[in-house]
Amino acid sequence: MSARPTVQLVLEGHIIDSMMLPQIMDLVMDLGGNFTVQELRVGQHKTEPSLCRLEVSAADLHDLDEIVRRARELGALVATEEPVQTTAAVQEGVYPEGFYSTSNLPTYLLLESGWVPVERQEMDCAVAVDRSQGRAWCVTFAETHPGMELVVGHQGVRVVPMERSRQMEIFSFMASEVSAEKPKKLLIAKIAAELLSIRAEGGRILVVAGPAVVHTGAGRYLSWLIEHDCVQVLFAGNALAVHDVEAALYGTALGVNLESGLPIEHGHEHHMRAINRVRAAGSLARMVESGELTSGVMRSAHLKGVEVVLAGSVRDDGPLPDVVTEMGEAQRRMRQALPGVRMAIMMSTMLHSIATGNMLPAGVRTVCVDINPAVVTKLADRGSWQSIGLVTDVESFLRELVQVLGGDV
Repeated sequence: MSARPTVQLVLEGHIIDSMMLPQIMDLVMDLGGNFTVQELRVGQHKTEPSLCRLEVSAADLHDLDEIVRRARELGALVATEEPVQTTAAVQEGVYPEGFYSTSNLPTYLLLESGWVPVERQEMDCAVAVDRSQGRAWCVTFAETHPGMELVVGHQGVRVVPMERSRQMEIFSFMASEVSAEKPKKLLIAKIAAELLSIRAEGGRILVVAGPAVVHTGAGRYLSWLIEHDCVQVLFAGNALAVHDVEAALYGTALGVNLESGLPIEHGHEHHMRAINRVRAAGSLARMVESGELTSGVMRSAHLKGVEVVLAGSVRDDGPLPDVVTEMGEAQRRMRQALPGVRMAIMMSTMLHSIATGNMLPAGVRTVCVDINPAVVTKLADRGSWQSIGLVTDVESFLRELVQVLGGDV
């Protein structure tokens, strides 16, 4: 009987905190392989990394290759690693066959010059390589052009799983399930503390918001956050901006008075009249600068220099002149605004939040807020300990967050 093919896998870092070690052991067994622990050194302190060497065998080379491929995705290294392989793209907007498909986890490539980090880390992309500069970065289909060297296969690729949060345990133990019964006051206080910590370190906060922020009367709280430097980037759609302007001009959202909660006669026309006013002014910025728009989220964002991307959709009324209606361009502008973002607060907008989540590296702390548990589950379940899901009314969330931060709105 011929010997089973074997390979030695090396696991380094916080392999216990990140669950890398048990996940790889389970993976080997699930795929019909066997493993022997040749060396295991467990870090004795929180900052001390661990190391494990596993000898893995399988029935044949095909099964072993599959185990190695899947183990690499979890962060394992092959003991005798070889440099990454690349193939030139030959068609505009098309990856070569066998391209390496990225995750949102930190990724490194082995080039002739050594290990290099993959820049602009994002899930569901390919990786471009410039060997002369020793660089690698994620590229979308739209960014791919003939002659671009792209990684193929999994050789020379290392993925680093996220370790459990040590400074902010709330992002660890509260992220495992979505429930309306979570202690929201505690969660929001911890979120506020993390927000302040990120800002003190020069990090940027991204808010992704839907029109429910205005409909529920919470626009003033979002404005407070913007005015007090708690938001540097804002992603939304046409509806948030339209109803924000409607509220500023007419005191209504979808024709309902925000103070009394009562529908106003002819109020259903207000959002269309708001759109018309903005279009007549030429843009939201011009409306602010002329003094015509005197309150609201969009005014606060303009005055504070917040980077705003309004991505449109086929259902939009108008839309406003500021709305990006070409989806490829909207994605490009969103990606352009993401460097430096360390926390994303996504509220009451499933589609914009999913789009944003797909662009974020795994290390960005993500807070998902929606009254619908199914939406929170979809947004929070991103394979990372960096997410919190809150099933609650967005007005309650923002009001509590502002109060914790010292606001009196």
